[in-house]
Order: sequence, then structure tokens, then C-alpha cells
Amino acid sequence: MPIPQEDIRALCEEKYGGDLSAPMDADIARLAQGEPLAYVIGTQPFLGLSISLDSRPLIPRPETEWWTEEAVCHIGTRPLKVLDLCAGSGAIGCAVLRHCPNAQVTFVELNKQHQETIKKNISLNALDASRATIFIGDLFTPVQHQTFDVILTNPPYIPRARTLPVSVTQYEPSEALFADSDGLSVISRIAKEVGQHLSSQGEVWVECDIEHIKKAEELFREQGATRTEIRTDPYGRERLLVAYY
Repeated sequence: MPIPQEDIRALCEEKYGGDLSAPMDADIARLAQGEPLAYVIGTQPFLGLSISLDSRPLIPRPETEWWTEEAVCHIGTRPLKVLDLCAGSGAIGCAVLRHCPNAQVTFVELNKQHQETIKKNISLNALDASRATIFIGDLFTPVQHQTFDVILTNPPYIPRARTLPVSVTQYEPSEALFADSDGLSVISRIAKEVGQHLSSQGEVWVECDIEHIKKAEELFREQGATRTEIRTDPYGRERLLVAYY
């Protein structure tokens, strides 16, 4: 498949420091097969961080970066307990560590392979590891007796039947993308359990599928959210649900 010249330039700059004589043939062949540029480079920029993708977690998207920036501005310098749920690479939680100097950040990720990637991203970006804790397990299971002030999550939310680009379906982890027929199976579990893990006046920020975000909003209201709001991303899509407790 044709490779955009900007991808080759980015590969050269970001992986080889701009060295035009570097042996890039193998990497260019990977791009020609449809492998995402971020995996070939090995890192993805995210709110001033370099996020390693060694364990092949979901590649952080611009829409996730958008609402994470809103979240870190909201948290600011307050000494809050923050949970990055379904953490993957840990990009969201690492951004909180970087931009919110008094926040304590807990990462929870289902796939054990991503644990070392999260650790690497904390180290790679010279973040304060003393403010970070990493757990491996299914949703709230590893933190069943803990509460948080803010929970940030980009869970699997794509309906199984939806057609996605080959570069996504063949290379990115399906367990981080798909959630049964309506894309709501994981979100509904979060909605059911999240109230037990939020402090007084806590809140949860959930990235959602634009076609099902209103149903997701209903789920959180049914499970005790006192107020909800849907926010529109820079592309004009209803992408983020914030639920308050």
C-alpha cells in the first residue's frame, strides 16, 4: 500500500533522529503492510510525553489527548486521588502525573503485559513514581476497597460488528477496542460499580462511542450519578461523558 511521505518523514525524525542514511527499509516495509506508524516508531506523543508502545497497547488517539488535557486542567494542583482505569499504555495517568503535581495516580489494567510499559512510561518521562501505583486486574477488582476523587477511563466501547481499518483490526488489541454487540458491556459494568469507588463529590470521565453515548449517560444516571454532561470533541462529535456523584 502507498505510504504517505509525511509518515516516512516522521519515522526518520522520531526513530532515527533525522538521519537520512539510517537503515529504514524494514520499517518502511512494515508501514507498507499497514502497520500503524506509532508501532513502527515505538512511541506516541501525548500531552508533552513520549508514550512507549512496547507491549502493543491501544495507540493513544487525539480525542483521548483532548479530553485528558481538559481533565488535567480540571485537577490542577489539588491533592486528589486519581484512577486511570483500563490504563493500557498508561498515557492518561502519566499525563496526570506530569501536569498535576499533587495528584496520586493509580493505574488499573487488565493485560499484565502492559504493566512494564506503564512503568517504562513513568520512567521514560521522568515522572514521580512515588505518586503512582499500578495494579493488574479486571476493572475495580484490584482496588475493591479503595475510593478515588476522579476516575478517568477509555474503556473498550466499539460494537463488534463495526468495520474498522485493517491497520486497527490487524494490529491493535481487540480487547481494548470491542465490547459486545452494542459496545456498552464494559461501560455498563463501570456504571454499576463506580459509585462504590468514588469519594464524596467524586466524578468519572468516560470516553464513549458517539453512537451510544446517550445510552451510556442513561446507564450512569440509573446507577446513581447525580448529574451528567456530554462534551463534544474538537471534531464536533459527542465523545466524552462526565458523571458526578
